[in-house]
Amino acid sequence: MSSAVKATKLKSISPKTADASNVQASKSPKAQAAASTGGDAAVNPDAPRPVIIGPVMRKKELIDTVVERSGIKKKDAKPVVEAMLEILGEALGDNRELNLLPMGKFKVVNEKDLGNGKMMRVKVRQVTPSDKPKVANATTDESDI
Repeated sequence: MSSAVKATKLKSISPKTADASNVQASKSPKAQAAASTGGDAAVNPDAPRPVIIGPVMRKKELIDTVVERSGIKKKDAKPVVEAMLEILGEALGDNRELNLLPMGKFKVVNEKDLGNGKMMRVKVRQVTPSDKPKVANATTDESDI
């Protein structure tokens, strides 16, 4: 065989065996920038990003915070908070959508029955409050927010 034939055979290497530098050289500049910076975040800044989970808030801490912010006595706040949590739990258990501003809008995405209860995946959309005063509009209904 001649050397020209050997060179042609070397160029027809399958993409699986090609090294990363040859593959990256064939990509567009935008794709190269995304690959070098870690993926979708550089291309789409609105893409979901990882969240660092903070400490867990338990019912006792919630009751204490409500007492502190509202100024009412703990013996008065505790039954109200417990009733509210029970009602919210029942509503989610019934697959109801909750619209509780400013906390957010809650929607059950899917659920799985377990031996001792139910596991639900809930989607929460929390709207960032704007500094502009809200103007009443005939086409806007508060329940749509």
